[in-house]
Amino acid sequence: MKNTPFKIFILDDDVWYSELLEYHLSLNPDYELKKFHSAKDCLASLYERPNVITLDYSLPDKNGDEVLKSIKEQNPDTQVIIISGQEDVATAVDLLKKGAYDYIVKDEETPERLWNTVNKIRENVSLREEISQLREEIGQKYDFSNVIIGNSEPIKRVFAMMDKAAKTNITVSINGETGTGKELVAKAIHYNSNRKRAPYVAVNVAAIPRELIESELFGHEKGAFTGAVSRRLGKFEEANKGTIFLDEIGELDVSLQAKLLRVLQEKEITRVGGNTLVPVDVRIIVATHKNLAEEVKKGNFREDLYYRLLGLPILLPPLRDRGSDILVLAKYFIDGFAKENGLGKKSLSEKAQKKLLSYSFPGNVRELRAIVELAVVLSDNEQIHDQDINLTAGNTEKDFLATERTLKEYTIEIIQRFLEKYEYNVLYVADKLNIGKSTIYRMIQNKELIIR
Repeated sequence: MKNTPFKIFILDDDVWYSELLEYHLSLNPDYELKKFHSAKDCLASLYERPNVITLDYSLPDKNGDEVLKSIKEQNPDTQVIIISGQEDVATAVDLLKKGAYDYIVKDEETPERLWNTVNKIRENVSLREEISQLREEIGQKYDFSNVIIGNSEPIKRVFAMMDKAAKTNITVSINGETGTGKELVAKAIHYNSNRKRAPYVAVNVAAIPRELIESELFGHEKGAFTGAVSRRLGKFEEANKGTIFLDEIGELDVSLQAKLLRVLQEKEITRVGGNTLVPVDVRIIVATHKNLAEEVKKGNFREDLYYRLLGLPILLPPLRDRGSDILVLAKYFIDGFAKENGLGKKSLSEKAQKKLLSYSFPGNVRELRAIVELAVVLSDNEQIHDQDINLTAGNTEKDFLATERTLKEYTIEIIQRFLEKYEYNVLYVADKLNIGKSTIYRMIQNKELIIR
């Protein structure tokens, strides 16, 4: 927790009782306490932004309802604990609905209850500050220059588009081959935008079974379907005030495209099995390796949704089109891996550089990283030579039949490798291997396949 005082206002017209509460709370030296005997004086001091106000419900100059309303209007984050001489359940429930944190009846246990309640509030404040600090650190981590390494003209154009995206709330559509860093770009836009203190929620549309995707995105009510034993919030509600990243949006089932379009237009969702409209304030970033315009022509993607999602398009270039960025990235990965493993400084020989520059990198940046990290391990001295560069790193098909296994075990390994290669795009892998997507979903459900 930051070194700022935890401020507590005690508002009670009974001088003796307010001194009792002050004494009890002052046993914690970290609390900064101030007493008030009228609502007018307390409300005039709200500019000091107290963390907690204990509010006597029966005040001579203003009733508790009015004071609570004024506090919440001026300082929404200030927690109000009502302390009343009357045990009135209906009043207590009403005040809690209006924003009071707790309702405590005056008796011999009041000081102890108050002590425990204030401690809980302080723990929550501390947690919020820690989360805020972590988000600041994440924001620094996702500075554009830390996310995408390179100086090529194609990457400079990407930086320019990311900067424009971060300064507005426009929908962003990211297109690029597997391994080009689409989610990294999405995160960088979020953590450099005015929504950076709110949640960032990522959803891989292709990795979720068709029958579950609606519930995953929009949530469901208790009893909506077999197994829905309680209400569950969907990803859109989780991302409220922040950003939702819908990866492989081109795989979204046509029947759900209309519902997503409505969410984008109306800014509200309806949970599965429910009728209540829930407002959501969410920034949308989508990504795909497909050409959505072609998918529209084929009838696989709604034209109206396509134009709604197009927003600010960002095209990530494949690594083979980034020229010397290959060497810049290679050095970045080599330095990081060597430092992490205490291997000392490593550099690429001229022949090793030429070998990397002559390769097409079908797996893009992800493949480059795997290749150079292996090269660091294989090298015998401070320089990495061309023979250390294994351009089939990660390609272990030659050893596939080296061990005898059952047909099912071979099948599982083949599907797992394809899922990893194509970023867990179930529909794409099913099409590539000419198997039913339900087969893959069933194997995932049975934990035979792993979705990372």
